[in-house]
Amino acid sequence: MDNVYDILKERGFIEQATHEEEIRELLEKEKVVFYVGFDPTADSLHVGHLLPMMAMAHMQRAGHVPIALLGGGTAMIGDPSGRTDMRKMLTREQIDYNARQFKKQFEKLLDFSDNKAYMLNNADWLMQLNYIDFLREVGRHFSVNRMLTAECYKQRLEAGLTFLEFNYMLMQSYDFLHLYRKYGCKLQMGGNDQWSNIISGADLIRRVEGDSAYGMTFTLLTTSEGIKMGKTQAGALWLDPEKVSPYDFYQYWRNIDDRDVEKCLSLLTFLPMDEIKRLSSLEGAQINKAKEVLAFELTKMIHSEEEAKKAQEAARALFKDGADMSSVPQTEIDAQKLSDGMELLELLMLTGLTSSKSEGRRLIQQGGIYVADKRIDDVELKITAEDFDDDKTLLLRKGKKVYHMVKLL
Repeated sequence: MDNVYDILKERGFIEQATHEEEIRELLEKEKVVFYVGFDPTADSLHVGHLLPMMAMAHMQRAGHVPIALLGGGTAMIGDPSGRTDMRKMLTREQIDYNARQFKKQFEKLLDFSDNKAYMLNNADWLMQLNYIDFLREVGRHFSVNRMLTAECYKQRLEAGLTFLEFNYMLMQSYDFLHLYRKYGCKLQMGGNDQWSNIISGADLIRRVEGDSAYGMTFTLLTTSEGIKMGKTQAGALWLDPEKVSPYDFYQYWRNIDDRDVEKCLSLLTFLPMDEIKRLSSLEGAQINKAKEVLAFELTKMIHSEEEAKKAQEAARALFKDGADMSSVPQTEIDAQKLSDGMELLELLMLTGLTSSKSEGRRLIQQGGIYVADKRIDDVELKITAEDFDDDKTLLLRKGKKVYHMVKLL
């Protein structure tokens, strides 16, 4: 599978595309310049930005040229997309500082050397526009009636949509036109909330330049319950280590829901899909190994391999120290006894955590049995040597406080 469109589709990135077959053919035949816009209203990117960043990296690895466009000019107005209120307006100095912070984080995934990628700021051309000329060249191609049907405007009409924000679609569309003229950019990519703006930009290029341009949007990075990923009790999961430590970043991914493992491995790592399928098919306590791989790969990519190793070691040590492992009872078991798997109910009796299989079955059904800190709901679960940590230990827990360590011989 060489075509990057197929790669993005297989991994679950693509939600919508203006002309699917044409885009696929374009990416097959040409070295395509494309862009994704980023709102520089914070001084760090967060987990929500990781998905478009990964898509850009896949595209670059396939020989295409990404433009990371910082909305320094549009941020002076504020994008109404996905908002029920007006965005806070920043000063040019704040926006420029945020842009410099973004560049450091983009460089973790993209190669900016020798014009292999660009980081641009739309303030460089939007701030120079003559309003009358802009209206005559761009504004005449936009129907107000059509603009008001766009989702980004419809949801703001009741609360009150300012004329300032109403200009946003024109300005983003002009970005696409400017990048087309100066860099030959033919494709804009972005989140689903940008669909109206993206297709307006492609349409503007068609009307003004008489050429084809394309748009594509990404699926949102959400949990299996439909909640945006990256939301923690402390706030957003930032990529800046000063805001979120590598350890906390690692722990977030280590503790995701089992149902989200395959999606996150597919979208947020470069692991081959065969390996992702293998890891995500692990069941019971073994799925924790897939989560460790996910957490390690992401922390290595965003922070460094050294930080990933430190976070992994700290997580394992803290987990064990938190359970006061020195006083936890231990049972040693011959690895041969697990060659065909041992019923968890039998292991619970062997360790003395339960006195009978019926007690074990009742505790599992009530959600009171944990293997490697994962609550078990399968009374038929079998434990194998694969469930044990690298140090050949497996921690069992009954209820909130009763621990038992099983050591493999």
